[in-house]
Amino acid sequence: MLKIQEIRELIKLVDQSSIDEFTFEHDGSKIKMKKHNDNTGSVVKQVTQEVQQPPAAVQETVQQAPAAVAPPVQAEAPKAVEAASTENLHKITSPMVGTFYAAPSPDAENYVKVGDRVNTNKVVCIVEAMKLFNEIEAEVNGEIVEILVKNGQLVEYGQPLFLVKPE
Repeated sequence: MLKIQEIRELIKLVDQSSIDEFTFEHDGSKIKMKKHNDNTGSVVKQVTQEVQQPPAAVQETVQQAPAAVAPPVQAEAPKAVEAASTENLHKITSPMVGTFYAAPSPDAENYVKVGDRVNTNKVVCIVEAMKLFNEIEAEVNGEIVEILVKNGQLVEYGQPLFLVKPE
């Protein structure tokens, strides 16, 4: 699954390029973008997004895009609006490389779920690195809007884990 920042970079690259349509498929997942030019400027809309790929490979894919252009596809406007609305959200990021755990133990409930209110010292997850379990705190007062990683997933240093709407 592409990260929000990677999607923004991809949209910017497609918007700045001369291509009108862009399609990327990988492991059964698909990203389709179509650029419409009119009097108000250009608009790029995202249809679906479920691909994991590093930013360098994303730029390479955009450069090769003219060969991968697909027939016109109607895009869903809410997805483009959703990507733009994440700019006002606080990202809780991983302070280290490790394994993300949403709960203190396999049989316990998750620390937080979407819609939960958190404060600065509320534990939201654990990142395990070298058999050390590090509790990650919310950093801000607000509401959990999105959980960006799955339980047991490997995470990188600085990778966003949660999106929080600050209060």
